[in-house]
Amino acid sequence: MAIVPALDLRPAQNDTAIPHAPANIEAEQALLGALLYDNAAFERIGDYLQARHFYEPFHQRLFAAIESAVRKGQLAEPILLAEQFSRDPAFEELGGIRYLADLVDRAPPAANAPDYTRAVYDLALRRDLIRIGGEISLQAQQGDAERSARDQIEAAEAQLFALAESGGNNQGFVPFSEAVHGAVTLAAEAHARDGGLAGTSTGLIDLDRKIGGLHPSDLVILAARPSMGKTSLACNIAFDVARNYAWEPQPDGTRKTVRGGVVAFFSLEMSADQLAMRLLAEVSGVSGDRLRKGEIDAVEFGRIRDAALEIQDAPLFIDATGGITIAKLAARARRLKRTHGLDLIVIDYLQLVTGGDGKSDNRVQEVSMITQSMKALAKELAVPVIALSQLSRQVENREDKRPQLSDLRESGSIEQDADMVMFIYRESYYLGRSEPREGTPEHLTWQEEMDKVRGTADVIIAKQRHGPIGTVKLSFNEDITKFGNLARDGYYDPH
Repeated sequence: MAIVPALDLRPAQNDTAIPHAPANIEAEQALLGALLYDNAAFERIGDYLQARHFYEPFHQRLFAAIESAVRKGQLAEPILLAEQFSRDPAFEELGGIRYLADLVDRAPPAANAPDYTRAVYDLALRRDLIRIGGEISLQAQQGDAERSARDQIEAAEAQLFALAESGGNNQGFVPFSEAVHGAVTLAAEAHARDGGLAGTSTGLIDLDRKIGGLHPSDLVILAARPSMGKTSLACNIAFDVARNYAWEPQPDGTRKTVRGGVVAFFSLEMSADQLAMRLLAEVSGVSGDRLRKGEIDAVEFGRIRDAALEIQDAPLFIDATGGITIAKLAARARRLKRTHGLDLIVIDYLQLVTGGDGKSDNRVQEVSMITQSMKALAKELAVPVIALSQLSRQVENREDKRPQLSDLRESGSIEQDADMVMFIYRESYYLGRSEPREGTPEHLTWQEEMDKVRGTADVIIAKQRHGPIGTVKLSFNEDITKFGNLARDGYYDPH
C-alpha cells in the first residue's frame, strides 16, 4: 500500500496572507466607553451610526442596549447593563462586568466621541464595499438566466449609490437661520435671472408667469387625453431647457447651471429617433408628417440639415427603454447626474413605468409606489420631474371635456404626491370631430367657432402647491406639434 505523503504546511514563498475585514476594535471600545461614561455623548454622535456598523458582535449588542436606554431616558452604565447581558456567552467570555468597567476606565473625553463614530462608520462602509464587490463578482461568474449583464450592472450601481448616500442625507434639524439664508439666496438668484423666475424656464412666457418656472424637487404631472399634445409639450419644454443650457465653474471644480439645464428624457412610448424627428420638425418648421413620409423638397431638406446642426449638441439625453422599472429609471438618472449633471427629468409616460417584478395585483398601489419614488427622486437629485399621465375615459362621457383632477388614472396617489398637476385641453380637437354637413347653416356656425379656437390650446393648472391655479392659453401648431406664446395682451383665463 502506497504511503500518502504528509501535507507540507510551510507557507509557500509567494503565498499571500489571508485578508481580514477592516476593523478597529480599539476605536469601538473607545466610543462605547465614552458613551457609558457620559450618556450625554450619545447626542453628539449623530443619528447615522447603527449597531450593525460595529465589527465585534458583542459591541453591536452593547451599543443597541445603550441606544435603547438613552432613548427611553434611562441610565446606561455598567452595573445596570451587566444584568441585561448576564446570559450572554460573549459577555462572560470577555470578562463580564469587568470588561464594561475597563471600557469606562479607558474612556476618552466625550468631546472625541464624534471622531471615533466616524472611524467606526467609515470602516463599516469599507466592509460593506468589500461585501458588495464580492457579490457582484460572484453573480457575474455564475450568471443569471433571468437577469442580463446590463441588469446586473444597474443593480450593482444602485447598491453602490445607496452605500455612498447612506449617512449623508440624514441631516436632522436645520436651524431656521440656515433655512432663511437659503430662501434669500434663491430669491436673489431669481431676481438676477431673466424674467425674475425662481425656477427653470419652460420657454413659454405665459406659463412661466403662472408657475414661476420649474422648481427643483417638484413632481409635475402633465396629463391629457390622447392626441392632446402631452408629448409635444414635454418635448418643447425639454428642448428649450437643453438648448439654453449655460453654466459657470465653481471653486471646487463643479459646474453651476445659470440658465437652462441638462435634461434626461425617458421615452417609454416613442423611440429616440421619433423624438428627434419631432424636434427637427419644431426647429426647422417643416411639417412632421411630411418629414416622416419624405415629402420634402431640397429647400426644406436644407432647413432640416441646418436644424440638425443647431440642436445636435444640446445636452438632451434620451432613454427609450420600454417598460423600465422605477428602480432602473432612478439608477440611470443618478448616473447621468454624476457624469454630466442633471437639471430636469421628463418621463413619458407614468403608466408605462413598472414597479419592479411586474407581478403586482393592485395597480393602484403600484402607481402609488411609483409616484412616491418619483417625488423622492426629485428631492434626492434636487431637480424637477415632469411625469406625463393618461386620463381616464370618463372625460369623453361628459359634455364638458375639460379635464379635472378626478379624471387622473389612479388619481388618489398621483394627485397626493404631485406638487403640480397640469392638463392640456384643445377645444379644436373635439369641435373638429363634430363637423356638420357642409353647406348647412350649422356648418357656417361651426366654421366660425373653429376659427376662434383653431391654433390655440389651454394648459389648465389644477393643482399648484406653491402658487395659484388657473388656465394659461398657448398657441399650438399642429403641423410641427409645437406649443408657443400667444401674441396678445391678455395672459390668463380667470376660470
